[in-house]
Amino acid sequence: MSAASTSLQKEAESIFSDLGYEVTPEGREIQAQRKWRVVTVTPMAEPRDPPQSGDLRCFVTHAETVDRVERKLERADLPYEWAIIGVEDDGYTVSRS
Repeated sequence: MSAASTSLQKEAESIFSDLGYEVTPEGREIQAQRKWRVVTVTPMAEPRDPPQSGDLRCFVTHAETVDRVERKLERADLPYEWAIIGVEDDGYTVSRS
């Protein structure tokens, strides 16, 4: 895993922990659980082919990459709900499908 992906993974873990989720790293992804909700979190430094299955997914990327990742996800016409978190030096923003 590249340094950028490692950094995004740590950012994702921190964001979801701060939101009250129980965070469990699972390889390149993270399982974030709070009450009944389980979100699969995928750090994604650059747009790549998204997973084809799931229920709730969140992609974490750098703020300047959000638009490209969003276009990739929209073109894929995925069967699940997804959101994107764009990480910046001073925080993050959330985009939803």
